[in-house]
Amino acid sequence: MTTQLSPKTTTRRPAVKKIHPDVPVNQILRGDCVAVMNSLPPKCADLVFADPPYNMQLGGDLWRPNMTKVDAVTDPWDKFKSFAEYDSFTRAWLTAARRVLKDTGTLWVIGSYHNIYRVGSVMMDVGYWMLNDICWVKANPTPQMKGTRFCNAHETLLWAKKSADQKKYTFHYRELKAGNDDKQMRSDWYVPICSGREREQRNGKKAHTTQKPEALMHRVIAATTNPGDLVLDPFCGTGTTAAVAKRLGRNYITIDREGDYIEVAEKRLANISPALLTSPDEHGILLGGPKPRIPFVSFVESGILPTGSALRLKGTTIFGCIHADGTLTAGGHRGSIHKVSAVLLGLPTSNGWTAWLYTDRLTGEERLLDALRPGA
Repeated sequence: MTTQLSPKTTTRRPAVKKIHPDVPVNQILRGDCVAVMNSLPPKCADLVFADPPYNMQLGGDLWRPNMTKVDAVTDPWDKFKSFAEYDSFTRAWLTAARRVLKDTGTLWVIGSYHNIYRVGSVMMDVGYWMLNDICWVKANPTPQMKGTRFCNAHETLLWAKKSADQKKYTFHYRELKAGNDDKQMRSDWYVPICSGREREQRNGKKAHTTQKPEALMHRVIAATTNPGDLVLDPFCGTGTTAAVAKRLGRNYITIDREGDYIEVAEKRLANISPALLTSPDEHGILLGGPKPRIPFVSFVESGILPTGSALRLKGTTIFGCIHADGTLTAGGHRGSIHKVSAVLLGLPTSNGWTAWLYTDRLTGEERLLDALRPGA
């Protein structure tokens, strides 16, 4: 759990995490995920994030009203002969993942209505203990083409600890609240699906049918790991989990048996550099604050203001550093953009949107944060 620091606490960089020498850290491993995980040292991962096959059981082609074909999930890896076979597969990889998970670690699994209830049942059967189910509400979902049911506009993430009696696990509650403009981070997450330039391509076509948005993974990793932690993803795909982990200063292991996906993921990871924090992981004094219109953290998750970006307090030479969870560190204080500016300016309250300046990456000009908000 995140611990509050007293005003007298000296800010320090966190100790470098020690990782077992036999762990192939920051690598994509090719092979069956169960066999690969069983070959790793036990209790080596701080977090396991899994986006397993959904077993959609699609029985035919889908067509849009304009008679263009929908690029649906028809890949061989998503096909199982029966629910029993899928359940057996699920039990095998969940058991292997639990073996490599530290006793202080947690597991995330994402799925749709096709599979998430079966996966959740097996999770509990093998010993995991549910912490939350998160509803990822898609801001731009694929329409329901046949008009025979509701548009499927969400997916479910299950977050669980390793066992019921587990006392410690990482959850940055207070930082998340500060980054969400001092409101509790809720279990309904509004994030657009992966599209446009974010979608990885291979030979002119999308490389993977179910690529997840980086903003979604950013929230998961920032909320439930620390810099230097080891994140394991048994279903690599195009490498989204590894890409976000690397960008946020976490270590990773990811696994896939498909060479085409590994090729795409390796190229993607080669173009990512970890965030360069001006004051990396400085704790400071975490503070509360007022409530503006939209959460500041959304600009961090979307990459508009990347982790490690510097802000300057208007009218001063004081600079602050943006953290992955949307908090800001400046002058030994860490909290929302509003409360930190209020403390530094000696005011009872402050509107951080009009107190801090960011540097526009295209023009090099300083602009008020408020310029980023719709209608500003």
